[in-house]
Amino acid sequence: MTSKPGILVSAPWVHDNLSKVKVFDCSWYLPFMGRNSKEEFINAHVPGARFFDIDEIKDQTKGDLPHMLPQREFFGATMDRFGINNNDHVVVYDSAGVGPACRVFWTFQAMGHSNVSVLNGGFPEWAVCKYKTEAGDSTPPALKPDNTASKKAQYTAHPIDRLVCDYTQVVGNIEKLKASGGAEGLQIVDARPRGRFTGKEPEFRSGLSSGHMPYAISVPSTEVTESPDPKNPQVQMLKSPEKIRKLFSDAGVDLHHPIITTCGSGVTASVLYFALLHAGVSQCNLVVYDGSWTEYALNPHSEIVKD
Repeated sequence: MTSKPGILVSAPWVHDNLSKVKVFDCSWYLPFMGRNSKEEFINAHVPGARFFDIDEIKDQTKGDLPHMLPQREFFGATMDRFGINNNDHVVVYDSAGVGPACRVFWTFQAMGHSNVSVLNGGFPEWAVCKYKTEAGDSTPPALKPDNTASKKAQYTAHPIDRLVCDYTQVVGNIEKLKASGGAEGLQIVDARPRGRFTGKEPEFRSGLSSGHMPYAISVPSTEVTESPDPKNPQVQMLKSPEKIRKLFSDAGVDLHHPIITTCGSGVTASVLYFALLHAGVSQCNLVVYDGSWTEYALNPHSEIVKD
């Protein structure tokens, strides 16, 4: 009997259950990396997978912010085009191992779709296992926002507002932290590399200040993964729940107290969200700052701390 899957699934499990799940390749790269995730998907992907483009499946009305959570109607219409229904078990993966797929995992959860899992180790792990891949692209064309009302969506999103916060909520929380000396308010945990957090290294976006929010805690997203097999260092797997709990605790995060995760644009903030869920933190204590540092630092009224 196949055991009930959790939020993190192995390549062998996905291989054995391909006919029972809907799979998305969610690979994504920063512009300076010089890689094209869609082209790589076309060259090779898990059989039956569709390409989930986080730069397209987003709130397209917010041009300054790279990939904000899409509106419920747009998400529902997009899922219809993918052939996804509300009861499907969705499996997401990426080329990083445990990276952008977590953003899509969080997106599904924020839209009320709880039956979603991340493939541990992503496509590199699938390749190491020597499982079959396929080439080509059957992904439907990107949906334009003004086409979402052309017919009634079969997929119905049920957004969970408590999983996402905006600029106003973050600033209000910072004021609460400042007024109480950090005793009241949600903890803010930043997933960006430490150099950008401290302000010693620049942001990727030209003209955007680095630094961090008052009372924020640095836990770089790269620290929640590891390469357990020296022969295949390209395979990054999520650390064990015990290691993740220690990582956050050592950084000064109280795992029994509510947490806002943030990063540059909402992608690696979702990696921390996923890692904390994997570590046993209640979803009720987790929220992702959707606009993250890009939205925060673009606002001239934001308080920026540099160490």
